Amino acid sequence: MFMLNWKKEVFTIPNFLSLFRLLSIPVYVFLYLTAESTYQYVAAGLVLALSCLTDMVDGRIARKYNMISKVGMLLDPVADKATQAALLICLSMKYPVLYPVLGLLVIKESFQLIALIIAYLNGKMLPGALLIGKVCTTVLFVSLIALVLFPELPGTMVDLIALMDACFLGISFVCYICAYYGKNKKIQDMDSNI
Repeated sequence: MFMLNWKKEVFTIPNFLSLFRLLSIPVYVFLYLTAESTYQYVAAGLVLALSCLTDMVDGRIARKYNMISKVGMLLDPVADKATQAALLICLSMKYPVLYPVLGLLVIKESFQLIALIIAYLNGKMLPGALLIGKVCTTVLFVSLIALVLFPELPGTMVDLIALMDACFLGISFVCYICAYYGKNKKIQDMDSNI
């Protein structure tokens, strides 16, 4: 019985898609850091676009076919955040204006990790990502992929993208603080989330 539950928990299509996203990070990093032509930047951007597409699909598959698992609830956000961090680190090397965005991402995700651990130790967790978190992830991916695909964007456009990303990250950060510790907390007992 334990083996059946273990297999159901781990061997799911959404989990494999999240694992694919994690494995695509070094491919993207290599393609981006060695890119010298527009074609090579487009190749790096396409790897990211495919990663984003699998991110959109895995959640839908999990919900539609009842493949939601505790492993998937951990693996999916880890794949998202690792991809965002790798993307921002690579782009910050070319566009230093993105370093504050990277710093804000690290602070926000560090807070969320600590809050998640504290909630978990108390038998609680968020039932899923907040809507603003999903919007923030989408904005980050779209804007940063644009920077990959169009490496010759004017500095003012890059500055605007950095400002927009920082604003969405900041708003998302505040909303997650409220979700964990605010007056109307959104954390629930873990057993009620699956």
